[in-house]
Amino acid sequence: MIFRLFLILLGLPQLLNAAPEDCFAIHVVDETTGRGVPLITLKTTNHIALTTDSAGWIAFNEPGLMNRVVYFGVEGPGYALPKDGFGFAGVRLTPVAGKTAEVKVLRTTIAERLCRLTGQGIYRDSTLLGHEAPLPRPNLFADVMGQDSVQVVPWKGRYFWIFGDTQRPNYPLGNFHSTAAWSDPPDKGGLDPEHGIHFEYITDDNDAVAKMLPVDEPGVVWLFGMCTVMDAADKEHLLAHYSRWRDLGKRLEHGLAELDETTERFRRIAVLGDEFEWQHPQHNAVRAKGADGDWIYFAAPFCQTRVKADYESVQNTSAYESLLWSAEHGDYVWQNSQKPTSQKDEEKLIAAKTMPASKARMQVVDAQTGKPVHLHAGSVHWNKHRERWVMIAVQEVGDVSYLGEVWYLESKQIEGPWRKAVKIATHPKYSFYNPSHHAFFDQLDGRVIFFQGTYAETFSGNPVATPRYDYNQLMYRLDLDDERLKAARAD
Repeated sequence: MIFRLFLILLGLPQLLNAAPEDCFAIHVVDETTGRGVPLITLKTTNHIALTTDSAGWIAFNEPGLMNRVVYFGVEGPGYALPKDGFGFAGVRLTPVAGKTAEVKVLRTTIAERLCRLTGQGIYRDSTLLGHEAPLPRPNLFADVMGQDSVQVVPWKGRYFWIFGDTQRPNYPLGNFHSTAAWSDPPDKGGLDPEHGIHFEYITDDNDAVAKMLPVDEPGVVWLFGMCTVMDAADKEHLLAHYSRWRDLGKRLEHGLAELDETTERFRRIAVLGDEFEWQHPQHNAVRAKGADGDWIYFAAPFCQTRVKADYESVQNTSAYESLLWSAEHGDYVWQNSQKPTSQKDEEKLIAAKTMPASKARMQVVDAQTGKPVHLHAGSVHWNKHRERWVMIAVQEVGDVSYLGEVWYLESKQIEGPWRKAVKIATHPKYSFYNPSHHAFFDQLDGRVIFFQGTYAETFSGNPVATPRYDYNQLMYRLDLDDERLKAARAD
């Protein structure tokens, strides 16, 4: 009690467990929708930086800055305030305990940022202000501080999620053998994705995320190309490609893994040689039905490899096909002896005049400027509303970021051609890599779609990581009837 009174006399309430009425509430909202905007940073003139939580709230209680006018600079990817005559964009507020101020920002991108999906303190400020959060564990669950790239499949009436590296509170190196979680569909008790996802993580005996491919050998383990297939006896299997790495430049092992439903862990079912560069599941899997049956395509982000959608074929390296430019046929062909033609390969073939530009399938340009757009990763799904295949992909090198600019494309065929792209999200001086459109969340028959990606400074060159948000998953929403997307629409 004496120590508490001493702190009060010193004016250090931030060292106490402040009640909601002790804080000044700042709510940053989209001026058009009125919805709270996550990942907006307010910064004082002495560089105290505060970033909105997933509901757009900031709980402010700063000794010396209460009950007086304070200037807050306002910034955040995809949102803005008008600048004054000196080039500053911000607001003047008077922080008073128990009071609330609203700050309206203009969305400058087509996609709408909704929430952070993973990590600590997702609804931190909402909690401090006494607001009810939509998640049952809004600030820490299963020791998850940060999570890398996502894979997800609908399975057994639920959604099964796989993440890459996972940071934990007790040490920077957390779980580097992939982690997993279950969630429920929105129509079966799950959250609307605009508020987040209630991940039910698969945990170990310490209630922390478990290793999904536990192996004794050294290195990190990643799982990609996750897909579900039936065997000859009509039993469903969940498969993925695994790889074990010493670092980003040295792969030590790779092969196929299957989820064991009894242990809820993956087990290795085949180890592949290094000669099998593309003859396995990879990136984001998508199923498509053709005249010759069901296929699983692997979007990277272009769908250039595929395999028949059955248990035996997915395990058979010789069953995989890749899309290759054939000078003999004067067109692209599916074959199984050579690796696929890449976007950069295609560019060189056109420059060498060994491929007519009219036959190109991956020469993507910015629909506004006509400048080439080199894509790095993403996903492809059939969209009922557009009656087209739609791609959400991140640009490799953009004007304002590395792996941070996100684009929307359309095509009549899953193999392309993909021609014009419209930028839908931007992350200046930051990365948003491996974006994935979750078609199972589509609303209004596909008019409204949702996608997530990894928000990270790792590859961006930015020396300052955004607290709590860095190395975590962000969710966006996109309305395909937005007039600005017309330029990307396939004929």
